[in-house]
Amino acid sequence: MTAAGSDSAELRETPLRAAHEALGATLVDFAGWLMPLRYSSEKAEHTAVREKAGLFDLSHMGEIHVLGAQAAALLDHALVGYLSKVAVGRARYTMITDAEGGVLDDLIVYRLADEHYLVVANAANAGTVLAALTERAAGFDARIEDRSAETALIALQGPAAVEILAPLTDADLDEIKYYAGYRHTVAGHPVLLARTGYTGEDGFELFVEPASDAPAVWDALLKAGEPHGLVPAGLSSRDTLRLEAGMPLYGQELSRDLTPFDAGQGRVVKFEKEGDFVGREALRRAADRGRSRKLIGLVGRGRRPVRKGMPVLRDGVEVGSVTSGAPSPTLGKPIAMAYVDAELDTSEGAFTVDVRGRSEEVDVVGLPFYKRER
Repeated sequence: MTAAGSDSAELRETPLRAAHEALGATLVDFAGWLMPLRYSSEKAEHTAVREKAGLFDLSHMGEIHVLGAQAAALLDHALVGYLSKVAVGRARYTMITDAEGGVLDDLIVYRLADEHYLVVANAANAGTVLAALTERAAGFDARIEDRSAETALIALQGPAAVEILAPLTDADLDEIKYYAGYRHTVAGHPVLLARTGYTGEDGFELFVEPASDAPAVWDALLKAGEPHGLVPAGLSSRDTLRLEAGMPLYGQELSRDLTPFDAGQGRVVKFEKEGDFVGREALRRAADRGRSRKLIGLVGRGRRPVRKGMPVLRDGVEVGSVTSGAPSPTLGKPIAMAYVDAELDTSEGAFTVDVRGRSEEVDVVGLPFYKRER
């Protein structure tokens, strides 16, 4: 089914739409794509990922390849990270900012070969990232190739991920470390197999090219995972999983109005790299002046969910705003991330959130809310 009032004819579709419909998914508009929100209940899908495994269609993400003799130099200039230092086969979390240091998107960049990188952008920002990289490539011996339409992305996440995937691939999964990715086959189809994810669990992301191979890979994973409790999972459970894991979401914890330092992500900015990079001066000023706000975790004492945009108060005085919030299936309580004044002492005072005119008591906790056992 599709969401009420949505016009699927105007939305982009992933190669797995028919599979989602066959599984009874609720399909909704997400960043201009027709995507599965849930298949059964978001709580059941969330719990499956925490305890067994879940399978996600992430084919709405952008896949932008950077190739050429100066691919590394270009990315060092275009992004805040030190991408020329990334070894072949490894990946790096980084960001792209504007000249004022505002975050245009957060990214994962894979180094596939000495002169070949894959930049993975959020669906809503893929066009922005492509345009920025294309503009910043001027003067470099490098080329930009947008392969988003030719690439499908499937994520297998959860404690049973290795057991499910192992019989289907030629890869020795023990040799694929966290934030690494190599070319292998899965169910006989070529993929870039990466040990990355956005759930707080162990797992893999499979970049399938050509995208037309995705239904066969999806079906093989579902079949192999059935004895292990694998379920298809939608965007709703993905959001509560990443929230429990304290992972930022663009448009909520990250935006063009925030620098990486404002967001508490200053570690991704590498001033030590050679040469200039876009936003360097503005980011240096941001680092020197310190943060005006800080991101905190909140756990509700009651049952009413806390949502984005709700005011955070200490002793009745507004001190910040919720950026993400939802009931936590793992904790059994409402949780939220919020920005508050950087100088605020969160160890004292009575904290509440204004939930539609009613004060809900909350406790300030460290992030993340959930961390898997290793």
